[in-house]
Amino acid sequence: MHDRILIDAGPLIALFHIGDNHHNKVRQFLLNNEYCFISTLAVFTEASYFLSVNANAQKDFFEWAMIKGVIISDINQNDLPRIVELTQKYSDLPMDFADATLVVTAEKTGIREIISLDRDFDIYRLPGRERIRNVYLPQ
Repeated sequence: MHDRILIDAGPLIALFHIGDNHHNKVRQFLLNNEYCFISTLAVFTEASYFLSVNANAQKDFFEWAMIKGVIISDINQNDLPRIVELTQKYSDLPMDFADATLVVTAEKTGIREIISLDRDFDIYRLPGRERIRNVYLPQ
């Protein structure tokens, strides 16, 4: 079984947008590491929006997600108070909805690693000041 890891929209967009500055590095990183990807519908929405400029890239993204078996973690009404709390706490960044859902997913699943192009996850903290370690940091 592969390690479960959270994945943010940035790497997903970079993987399927050939013109993205991070495309080759993200592609190589994902090829060299075997993970079971966990994400949220908010992240999928963000990635598909940015990939919508190229219908083939968007289709490839959805097909890859099905084949690779990306697990979409459930965020529901009961999670909204925590999302509100997080977005208020990090309003100076500001924290977007997709990032808040990933932090909530980390809290609910116990997953403490993420693949993200954002350094925001270096700032976000879980209860007990625990952090989510970003295993992909672009150079």
